Amino acid sequence: MNMMCYQCEQTAKGTGCTANGVCGKSPEVAALQDLLVYAAKDISRYAHHARQFGAADKEIDVFVIKALFSTLTNVNFDAVRFGNLIKQAKKIKDKAVALYEKAAGAKAQQLEEPYNWWDESDDINALIGKGEALTIQARIDELGEDVTGLQELIVYGLKGAAAYIDHAQILGKDDKNIYGDVHKMLNYLVERPTDISDLLAKALETGQINLKAMEMLDAANTSAYGHPAPTKVRITPVKGKCIVVSGHDLKDLCELLRQAQGKGINIYTHGEMLPAHGYPELKKYKHLVGNYGGAWQDQRKEFDEFPGAILMTTNCLQKPKDSYKNRIFTCGLVGWDDVTHITNRDFSPVIEAALAAPGFEKDEPEKYITVGFARNAVLSAAGQIVELVKAGKIKHFFLIGGCDGAKPGRNYYTDFALAVPNDCMILTLACGKYRFNKLEFGQIAGLPRLLDCGQCNDAYSAIQIAVALSKAFNCGVNDLPLTLVLSWYEQKAVAILLTLLALGIRNIKLGPSLPAFVSPAALDVLVEKFAIAPTGEVQKDLAEALA
Repeated sequence: MNMMCYQCEQTAKGTGCTANGVCGKSPEVAALQDLLVYAAKDISRYAHHARQFGAADKEIDVFVIKALFSTLTNVNFDAVRFGNLIKQAKKIKDKAVALYEKAAGAKAQQLEEPYNWWDESDDINALIGKGEALTIQARIDELGEDVTGLQELIVYGLKGAAAYIDHAQILGKDDKNIYGDVHKMLNYLVERPTDISDLLAKALETGQINLKAMEMLDAANTSAYGHPAPTKVRITPVKGKCIVVSGHDLKDLCELLRQAQGKGINIYTHGEMLPAHGYPELKKYKHLVGNYGGAWQDQRKEFDEFPGAILMTTNCLQKPKDSYKNRIFTCGLVGWDDVTHITNRDFSPVIEAALAAPGFEKDEPEKYITVGFARNAVLSAAGQIVELVKAGKIKHFFLIGGCDGAKPGRNYYTDFALAVPNDCMILTLACGKYRFNKLEFGQIAGLPRLLDCGQCNDAYSAIQIAVALSKAFNCGVNDLPLTLVLSWYEQKAVAILLTLLALGIRNIKLGPSLPAFVSPAALDVLVEKFAIAPTGEVQKDLAEALA
C-alpha cells in the first residue's frame, strides 16, 4: 500500500515519504494516523457547535488533544494502539453528538457527514482501508499543493500545540477556552477551506493558540517544580546502576525519581529532558546525577551503549535495536509494537530492569555544562544586560536552536555558533543545542555567553526575554539586536514558528531545509510579509545579521 507523509523535515527526497516513513512509520500506521486526525476533526465539529450553546465536556476535549499528539512524528508506531484509539474515537464522537443535540435542542441541525470514517466491523484492516482514502496525496490531487499544504500547516501547528496542552493538562493546568480554540480550528478544516489568504490567516491564528499553550505549560511546570535556575549538570557517567529518561514529560521523570529513591540507581536525562536539572523540585533528588548522550537522532547508538534501563516519556522514539529492546520502556502516548508499555506511572518494571543490568563500571572524569536560563533567571539579570548593551560590550543576541535531526546540513548550526563574535550572546533551546552546547563560549562581564533556555516549549521564555528587552530599550522586538536562527524537524517546531510569525517577528532564518508542505506560492507570501529565509552560508548569514 502507498502512503504520503511530509510532516517532518527528513521526508524522503525532501518531498514526502511514499513507501515507508524515514522515521520508521509503516504505511499501515500512516493510514491509521490519517484516520485518527480526521476523526478528531469530526469530533471537534460537534464539540465546536455544542460550545455555541454553552456546552462542553472535558473527556471530549482531552481526547482530541491526545489524538492529535499521538500522531506527531516519533510518538507512536504501534498499529494496535492506534486501532484502539480510533475505536475510542467512535465512542467520543457519539458522546459529542449527544452533547451537541442536547445543548442545541430544537435548534440542532443535521451536520453534514463529509466522510464516514468509522467501520462497524471493528476490524483494524478495515480501519486502515478507511484511512487510505484520506491521504495527503488524495487531497493534493483534488485541491492542489497550495491549499493542501496550508491546510496541513494548520494541522501540524495544532499537533504541536496539542503536545504542550497535553503536558500542561497532565500537571493539572488547562483552559476550557484553548480547547474551544482547537475545536474551532479543526471544524474550520472539516469545512474544506480553499481561500489562500484565509488559510494563511488561520495558520497565524494557530500560532496564537500555541502561544497560549506554551504559556499554560510554563505555568504548569513552574507551579509544580519551581522556576528553573542556572545549574551545573554532569555529562559524564557515575559508577553504578542506572536509568536514562528521554522525552519531555517532567511528571514522568519526577514520579520515577520518587519510586527509585533509595534503591541505589542513578538517573540520567537524555535529549529534551536535560532542562529538568534546572527545576528546584527535581534537582533536590540526589540520584538525578546528570545527562547522558545528546539529541534524539543518536539514541540507537547511545541506548545500545547505555548499561541500564531506558524510559521514553513522550515523542522522539526511534526503532529500538534488539540489543536493548528488553530494557527500553514507553509510557504515556509513546509506543512501539512489542516494547513494554508502562501504565499508571508504575515504573517498577523499569527499576527492575535497571537493577538487572550491569550499570556503569566506574566514574568517568567529571565534565559539566550549565542549564536553567529560563525567563526568570535571565530577566533577573536584565538590568545588567541592558547596561552591557548600552556600553557596547554586548553587540548582538542570537537565538540558535530548535529541533535537531540526522539529515546532512545541520553542522551549519555548530559552525554558526562558533562563528558568533565574542561580544555577542547566544540563547538556545530544544535539542538543536546539542550541536554546540558542550563547547566553551566564555563569558561577557561574568555572564555566560551561551544561555540554555530549556525545552522547545521554553520558546515562551525566549519570547518573554525578547519582549522585556524591547520594553527596556523602548523599541519593537524586530528593532532589537536579535537574530533567530532556527532548526526544525517536527510539528512542535512548526507550532513555534507559527507563534513567532503571529507575533510579527521578521527575518527568521529557518533550516536546514524548508518544509515540503509549504508550497512556493505560500512561501512567497511568508517571504514578502515576514522576510523568512532559508539558512545559507554561515559567514554570509552572520554578516547579514550583524549589519
